[in-house]
Amino acid sequence: MGRTQAPIDLRALQAFIAVCETGSMTAAARQLGVTQSAISQAISALERDQGLVLFDRDSRPPRPNLAGRALLELAGPLLEHAQTVSARIGDAAQVGKLPVRLGCVDSFAATVGPELIRAVSGTPRQISLWSGLTPGLSRMLHDHELDMVVCTQTTLDDARIVEVPLFSEAFVAVVAKSYLHERRDADWRSLAHDLPLIRYTRRSVIGQQVERFARHLGIVSPQRYEFDATDPLLSLVTARLGFAISTPLCLWQARHYLNDIAVLPLPASRLGRRDFFLLHREGAWGDFAADIVALTRSVLDHSICPALAQALPELPADAVQ
Repeated sequence: MGRTQAPIDLRALQAFIAVCETGSMTAAARQLGVTQSAISQAISALERDQGLVLFDRDSRPPRPNLAGRALLELAGPLLEHAQTVSARIGDAAQVGKLPVRLGCVDSFAATVGPELIRAVSGTPRQISLWSGLTPGLSRMLHDHELDMVVCTQTTLDDARIVEVPLFSEAFVAVVAKSYLHERRDADWRSLAHDLPLIRYTRRSVIGQQVERFARHLGIVSPQRYEFDATDPLLSLVTARLGFAISTPLCLWQARHYLNDIAVLPLPASRLGRRDFFLLHREGAWGDFAADIVALTRSVLDHSICPALAQALPELPADAVQ
């Protein structure tokens, strides 16, 4: 019968990687904050357990041999998996004890966010709310700095992240109400012909989505104004310096402008909607994620959508789905 190999010790594997990366046991010991003797013993134990020599001892500095290079190629994923297991155990242990760290894009945080916090304020569960742009929030979820993320584009190629559709909203053209009083026959085509497009910055996901949709519609407008937020964008719209393409949730975020703006529908298209998703790690926060989905849809159906319909009766019926 062949020799049974012992399972790989993760600390010894970490020492092996450090020696390969730094080129010496002395430097590896310094990197890991242990003694050189500890590194040497870990490497010797790893070679003994696996029945293999992992370094070419004749080279200076020592270099991994064929077996060592094969182990080095596999070592990174092994350690990453071990760290993921440890983090998921920690997540499971903390469920029900710590506030859920929920990251949201700004338009969601400023509109639905307060209602979510109000809904859970009387329960044992609490929420710590972050806001930001989709790429940054996705990265924080991946790095375990957030527990859940509400975003408008899924950018993580990670099978361990669960993606739950929340809702979608249509892009609409936005113009000063006084402009429509003078041009009652105006539609989005005449807006695009007569006025420049006031844009969201293309650093943001919504800015990129609007740009793609505008190109799809054949809207060609010089690059004059770009904004990170809806408030300054609408200030130029109400001053009749141009028109914008925005969404119901963004308009509700800047609702103090609603009396001075009007919206016009844009052609239905796959590119003409902005989708929201709730992301969380597999095996963590699943029950609370379902609560967030239900609360979000309730807030939209019973609060935000009726208020928007009253303030902007020209909004399409399917503006929020």
